[in-house]
Amino acid sequence: PSLKVGYNAVFGYYIEVSKPHLSKVPADYMRKQTTVNGERFITPELKEMEAQITGAEERALILEQELFGMVREEVALHAPEILDIARAVAELDVLANFAEVAVRNDYHRPVVHSGTHICIRNGRHPVVERFGMQTFIPNDCVLDDEQRMIVLTGPNMSGKSTYLRQVALICLMAHIGSFVPADEAEIALIDRIFTRVGAHDELATGQSTFMVEMTETATILNHATERSLVVLDEIGRGTSTYDGLAIAWAVAEALVQIGCKTLFATHYHYLNELANLMPGVRNYRVAVKEQGEQIIWLHKVLPGGTDRSYGIQVARMAGVPPEVVARAQEILRELERQSSQRGGMANAIAPDAEAVSSVKVQKQKLQLTLFEAEKHPIIEELEKMDVTTLSPLEALLKISEWKKQLKTQR
Repeated sequence: PSLKVGYNAVFGYYIEVSKPHLSKVPADYMRKQTTVNGERFITPELKEMEAQITGAEERALILEQELFGMVREEVALHAPEILDIARAVAELDVLANFAEVAVRNDYHRPVVHSGTHICIRNGRHPVVERFGMQTFIPNDCVLDDEQRMIVLTGPNMSGKSTYLRQVALICLMAHIGSFVPADEAEIALIDRIFTRVGAHDELATGQSTFMVEMTETATILNHATERSLVVLDEIGRGTSTYDGLAIAWAVAEALVQIGCKTLFATHYHYLNELANLMPGVRNYRVAVKEQGEQIIWLHKVLPGGTDRSYGIQVARMAGVPPEVVARAQEILRELERQSSQRGGMANAIAPDAEAVSSVKVQKQKLQLTLFEAEKHPIIEELEKMDVTTLSPLEALLKISEWKKQLKTQR
């Protein structure tokens, strides 16, 4: 029981004998190492067995290589048949999954044709409807010669991006032979699907978010044809308002001239004017319902544009502090008032420097006042004055007096 056979990398296999039994070790045992508990020996027979074991490992490796080579050569002789079987199994696997998904999720067979129109009735997003937290609201989509571009407006989180993506996915699924998440779908043959969605930069190449956006837009404009489907989500938002609107407008014009089917989601409400100026452009909006200061997203795409973004309401729902929301509403009212007084396209989309400068800066940062601010003496005097009793000269003198008071108070 005290005789052990071990192995190490220095001298291979050995026999270890404990100290109480060292006197029994045969004379032909060769001592190799002394330890605390005993000594280690080797014998000619043990080294011979070690050589056999080591040689067996090498012979096994050589045999494995020979067998692998034989199998490889045999497989190579039947490579065409094996590849055909692999392709058939892969295709069967895909078709079986198409069938299972279609039955499980109530998909319907699309009609793919060589015409020019795309007509989807009650289409759904295949991913969002499965994993979304709410009941998915289906929507229609029609793109044809009379309606080649849809300009889609609506507030953030209303479902614009989901609608764009679901139309593109339905067209893609129809082209790969799958049933689609819609009650009915007639899909024209498409040569390419172009998308410009999301916002991200390319740190590795030093490209900003706007540069990436413009690069993708350039690819679309240079390669799209009348047989293409183009999906654009918020073109021009990465730069100034004026530049962004100008770029979005010019891109829309170019796509109309190309004649491709286009879904164009934008927060530039002035792009709704394209429907009045260019053939084939139609305005749609994602409907919302207002309840007091709150909004409810209906996720329904309806004809007609919108001129509101509901950005402040969305900010409130996102948890922005109430005092910040209240201040934003105050600034918005002032900017809208200034813009309405000046009129014109530019002021309809963005305030100018004079309008911005007219907004009074809040001295107490993000802190609501507990007491109503005192009225200016001139305002109090004006409220008490009966202007019907003043003559024109008295009115002019009074205005001159107020003007002097204001100058001395500056």
